[in-house]
Amino acid sequence: MLKQFFRPRNVFIGLVTIFILMQLVPVWAWQTNPPVLNDVAWTTPEAASIARRACYDCHSNETVWPWYSKIAPASWLITYDVIKGRNKLNFSLPLREPTELAAEIAEVVREGEMPPRQYLVLHPEARLSPAEIQALIGGTPGGAGMGSGERDDD
Repeated sequence: MLKQFFRPRNVFIGLVTIFILMQLVPVWAWQTNPPVLNDVAWTTPEAASIARRACYDCHSNETVWPWYSKIAPASWLITYDVIKGRNKLNFSLPLREPTELAAEIAEVVREGEMPPRQYLVLHPEARLSPAEIQALIGGTPGGAGMGSGERDDD
């Protein structure tokens, strides 16, 4: 009896059923772009361009939601990452102390924590060269002089 249950056709039907049921979890309701309440005063146009390309999908209310962000389980992961990113830092809201922000951005970008690897898989244009890292850090509000490789160790 158990052998009949695990026939390839039955397993396939079960997996398809699970996949369809997964689509009923409504994470798309959280896939929104609230109004932009802040325009970051990047100190250089290059830094603004780099930030938009590499950071804004998760760290702003200007997220571009790709087609695969509507299909579970990818929708769950993407929505979670965006919510977590916006909670940590949201360029669309008034920013906290600029020098503190600049130091934190410098740290996570230099250490390769941002942009995260799983994002770079589908967004290779977000990969930052060493020169782009320095330009982004140097152009961050409150980050004047930090792009030259110095660290702001408190």
